[in-house]
Amino acid sequence: MEKIVVVNGKLVLGDSVEEGLVLVCEDGKIAGIFSAGEYAPGPDDRIMDAGGNYVAPGFIDMHLHGGGGFDFMDGTAGAFLGAAKAHAAHGTTAMLPTTMTAELCDLMRTFDAFREARANDSDGAELLGMHLEGPYFSETKRGAQDPRFLQLPKPENYKPILEASDDIRRWSVAPELEGALEFGRVLRNRGILASIAHTDATSEEVEAAWEAGYSLMTHFYCGMSSVCRKAGVKYAGAVEAGFLIDDMDVEIISDGVHLPKDLLRLVYKIKGAGRTALCTDALRAAGLPEGEYIIGSLEHGRKLLVRGGVGLLEDGVTLAGSIATMDRLVRTMVNLAGVPLTDAVRMASATPARILGVDRRKGSLEAGKDADFVIFDAGVNILFTVARGRTVYSSS
Repeated sequence: MEKIVVVNGKLVLGDSVEEGLVLVCEDGKIAGIFSAGEYAPGPDDRIMDAGGNYVAPGFIDMHLHGGGGFDFMDGTAGAFLGAAKAHAAHGTTAMLPTTMTAELCDLMRTFDAFREARANDSDGAELLGMHLEGPYFSETKRGAQDPRFLQLPKPENYKPILEASDDIRRWSVAPELEGALEFGRVLRNRGILASIAHTDATSEEVEAAWEAGYSLMTHFYCGMSSVCRKAGVKYAGAVEAGFLIDDMDVEIISDGVHLPKDLLRLVYKIKGAGRTALCTDALRAAGLPEGEYIIGSLEHGRKLLVRGGVGLLEDGVTLAGSIATMDRLVRTMVNLAGVPLTDAVRMASATPARILGVDRRKGSLEAGKDADFVIFDAGVNILFTVARGRTVYSSS
């Protein structure tokens, strides 16, 4: 692979933005960062002039269902590759494709498609593994998940799925369901990230889930219980538990709609950039004009209405996933929530990398890590996306 030398950029390095540095990448890895006067480019080096714009670690989207007209539930390798390329245009260099609650045969089909796509994912964001969202959810907090396929996490339900794929990296579950705590321990023993989602759990039930291995909260606040009253007594819910458990990680859809300004600020204030990851939860309509689309597979999915920058079910009220992209999330955290750019970038790169256990090779601009980086302007408009040393998007 060609050697890439990035010059004239503002490098986002942890908590600081540094100028006068040169980023050198070779053989798909970051070879080093040097002062402008320290490194002399060779005649065969590819010089990328950042033009005074920002050079940041590539964004890692740990929860998305599709984009660019594709949905992973379509069950084709083309859908995975198409969505990976579509999101690369918005700064995503690695992603965790996510399923929806569906029939078992449809789920199995996505496993086959993922394996085929992963062997050929050189033109877009890297496919890190699979995230299964459901089917073990609370009926009252299911959101856009299809109620026909909700189940309990019983061994006879999840064992065939675990045996069918070695690509499962994360599974989102409502922890108050019968069998969910044991399932959390099963996932932990297999090295699969257990996450809390679409839940009506009390704070105590979430604390029990934490002890059983659940360490992340899926699209925090969305499809999630908060303070409630039962038989005249107030109980804290899952949201409060997410704040109270210091080491619990959370992911948020920071599009300014799923969580408004004040909640974005609250999550950042309490959990901080180190425990908060940005995720799109994007559907096939991400990156496309407003109109009517399908949630899930084209064959068995449900109608989606895209209006005002969000996706809605047919009732025109219920939010369904999102149409956000990672650049929009970073931009919103900076412009709406007032978060420093360095922290917004951290929530889109280093924090999801740590949560997913890939921080030894992704998430920051450091020698030896994958050459995943993005160049964007002051408005967080993407100019270049480079994944594993390959330019997967250029605005010019």
